[in-house]
Amino acid sequence: MGLIVWILVGMIAGWLAGRVMKGGGYGVLLDIVLGLLGGVVGGWVFGLLGIWPGGGVIGAILVAFVGAVILVWISRLLKRA
Repeated sequence: MGLIVWILVGMIAGWLAGRVMKGGGYGVLLDIVLGLLGGVVGGWVFGLLGIWPGGGVIGAILVAFVGAVILVWISRLLKRA
């Protein structure tokens, strides 16, 4: 995928994660970063589980969304500590 597609996937995944998790997001730029990093984390988690959702861009958004939710959860745990 091209760089622009990855940025869009990250933006969508980060935005979704910010909305799903309790409270607001971290702003557009951090939501994009969380989405992009979430793609890496989600890919690692899905790889450990031995599954891949497929579906091209939709599958990539799903994987990045799961990873971004994990990152938001971890960041909020660290913020409380």
